Amino acid sequence: MRLSTPLDERLGLTDFAPTVGRLMALCEENYLALKRLAPDLERMHGPYISRADNGADLLLEVREQGPYTTIFRLTHLFAGPLDNESRRPEPDAALRAYHDAAQVEVLDLRQTALPVYSHYSSPALQAKWKANLFLAKWLSYCLLQAHGFPPVDSPRPPRRERELLSTP
Repeated sequence: MRLSTPLDERLGLTDFAPTVGRLMALCEENYLALKRLAPDLERMHGPYISRADNGADLLLEVREQGPYTTIFRLTHLFAGPLDNESRRPEPDAALRAYHDAAQVEVLDLRQTALPVYSHYSSPALQAKWKANLFLAKWLSYCLLQAHGFPPVDSPRPPRRERELLSTP
């Protein structure tokens, strides 16, 4: 018997036929959780590490900032079997945050703990549902472990706007 959580009940996750509407609601819930984890995501650049007292480090690496989106990687880093120098990413997700729509999209998800979710395939609704459901539970876990990325002190670099060329 599967126990449902408040998130399951609120979004109807106990149903086995995901809909586009439920997927969008899940992406919004993931965005809210992500903003609790990284409140200044739209101002971040490069890699950031969050260290929790009892667990693996969490890496958030911003790869691209756009006017309305952020493309980034989120992964736990586990020590290798022989030393602490080699770090194994697990799970490892490439994500796109849509700040104007307040949603997060899973671009790629690699993990081995739950084989049903490994090797994310796009764009099937069922695959997107499973990947985003995994992300929802993972973000909740990260927040419970007290992971977080502090606000960014420096202002966001100015956006490059296309210059209009004028002839004198």
